[in-house]
Amino acid sequence: MRDPAIRPLTLIPPPLVYALALYAAWALQRRLPLTLDFGAYSTPLAWTLIGVGLAGFAWALLTILGHRTTVNPYGAASSLVRRGPFRYSRNPIYVSDWFVYAGAMLLLHTVWPLLLAPLVFLVMRFMVISHEENHLEARFGDAYRDYRARVPRWF
Repeated sequence: MRDPAIRPLTLIPPPLVYALALYAAWALQRRLPLTLDFGAYSTPLAWTLIGVGLAGFAWALLTILGHRTTVNPYGAASSLVRRGPFRYSRNPIYVSDWFVYAGAMLLLHTVWPLLLAPLVFLVMRFMVISHEENHLEARFGDAYRDYRARVPRWF
């Protein structure tokens, strides 16, 4: 068994979780169409959600890099980031991923990603985030526990 203080024991790359869900939604839509369409608003809303997600990701990434630690979910954190978007969410990158996921759902014009969202949430929560949290607690102890008590996981 690997030591979570050395690096997270993350089971699946986070982007792959969302990508697989979107691929599954696309495949399900081809077999059993469940159309979602907001008419003329679908595409602009989709790109707005994707833009918000990408902006949130960029903000979080720049904040992480500014602290000279890693964004790699398999890498060891060298510092506990509590600034920028991390003041509002312990997982701003994953919050940003949800915006991109919702935008993709609108671009695909299908409700399948929404129906798959609970599965995506559970996989992220228990196969990714819990391992990252264990790593941060093992690595930073009381500092992480204090941060966790003050800042919500999502928002």
